[in-house]
Amino acid sequence: MTDKTSMYQKLFVLEMANNHQGDIAHGKQVIQQMKQVCDDFPFQFAFKLQYRNLKTFIHPDYRDRQDIKYVKRFRDTELEETQLLELKKAIDEAGFISMCTPFDEASVDWIEQHDFDILKIASCSLTDWPLLERIAQSSLPLVMSTAGATMEEIDNVVQFFLHRHKQLAVMHCVGEYPTPRQNLQLGQIALLKQRFPEVTVGYSTHEDPNETEAVKMAVAMGAQLFEKHVGVGELNAYSANPEQVRQWLLSAQEAYAMLGLEGERVAVTETELTTLNSLRRAVFAKQDLAAGKALQTEDFYLAIPSQPGQLLANDLSKYKQFELKAAVKANGPLLLEQLEITDTRDMVSASLSKVCALLREAGIAIADGVNCQLSHHYGIEKFEETGATIIDVVNREYCKKILVLLPGQNHPVHAHHKKEETFNVLAGEMHLQLGDELKTIKAGEMVTVERGVKHAFSSETGAIFEELSTTHFTDDSYYDDKTINQNSRRKTNLIFRADWLTSEWA
Repeated sequence: MTDKTSMYQKLFVLEMANNHQGDIAHGKQVIQQMKQVCDDFPFQFAFKLQYRNLKTFIHPDYRDRQDIKYVKRFRDTELEETQLLELKKAIDEAGFISMCTPFDEASVDWIEQHDFDILKIASCSLTDWPLLERIAQSSLPLVMSTAGATMEEIDNVVQFFLHRHKQLAVMHCVGEYPTPRQNLQLGQIALLKQRFPEVTVGYSTHEDPNETEAVKMAVAMGAQLFEKHVGVGELNAYSANPEQVRQWLLSAQEAYAMLGLEGERVAVTETELTTLNSLRRAVFAKQDLAAGKALQTEDFYLAIPSQPGQLLANDLSKYKQFELKAAVKANGPLLLEQLEITDTRDMVSASLSKVCALLREAGIAIADGVNCQLSHHYGIEKFEETGATIIDVVNREYCKKILVLLPGQNHPVHAHHKKEETFNVLAGEMHLQLGDELKTIKAGEMVTVERGVKHAFSSETGAIFEELSTTHFTDDSYYDDKTINQNSRRKTNLIFRADWLTSEWA
């Protein structure tokens, strides 16, 4: 994680709001009891207050009204700035990260003066642009809740702060108090993560305080910070007491345990490997096999059960070659200790990288998904000396292939009995031995090879050419060196991917 986002990771925010009941001693009791709960968990914890300057926040004509819900609540729990600062000090002494929500510009001043660690923007203030302009002047990290906001509004606010290089986290939130299960909309967490990959996404909850499953789902959806209203004593329908907070955190801890390792593939355990290997087909000799034999597909069959240390079907690959170090009887298991194993994947990748570099330099596009083969007549380890890359474009009554010769590569003498072909050089220069004649062909030049005519080709600098022909048959190449036709592993077949040509080979 980066320094910019580490403070938000696994951060659990305990929101006291007005649950201090306008009583400093009661507020400190809430802080202390919540600290005792939090000390048992391996998370980061923030304790959050709300600041309102009621002298300006409430219209003077309504300050004493008892029939307006929020006016009455805010006045009944009103604290002076000095009292708020006293609660802030209690938060610091308990070791919490300090966090505060301002509802007016004067409260932002207090938050800065009281040295809070994080400033929280409430959902109701999300599009309060005069307040947002003041908040943007602060250097504090920001967290914003999104209840009741459209995606356009969220976009505008996020971009407003990101353009000002603010450290920002965005929290999914539902403005129902309490929020019933069917309205939690936890899928919005994934939407916010997809929409804003550059910010941390969290979940601010107003669900029933006994609800503990929602936080598991929020963790699974990728939320990284979480907020819950807390208090002690008689509470509203969405604030949690210390025991309810403990159960909430236990649920989150279980969720992270189930989630396991993120960001990299988990290591395979011995238990997994033993179980899976018992279900995997193993390699058995189809007939007696002599020491020194290169293993071919016709030499073995696959069946269960396997023995410890036996070659498995899962070990077989077009990139692997196996040579027997000891003889094996028919129906006997092929054990890894009996085999000399050569893995050619790295050699294939290195050669393909050079082939793609030539194609890219020449500006030649290749269709995604076409068949491609590295033809290595004397083994992949000698491919860049003897061989060619053959890319199939179409093979019907007519045929087209793209062939690539690497610098210094040659293709041995051979002939075709069924097909006639024409070579059209697209890039570079190649030498073509045609019967007894040696030609040098450059880009833009063509030569036809008639049926039965022996030919070979090579290039000193690298070349790309089209082979235009009648239908190609796999058994229609006859090499002067008979060992080539007898080599059943002389081709590595691949599926060509067009994006190999648009980025550096990986």
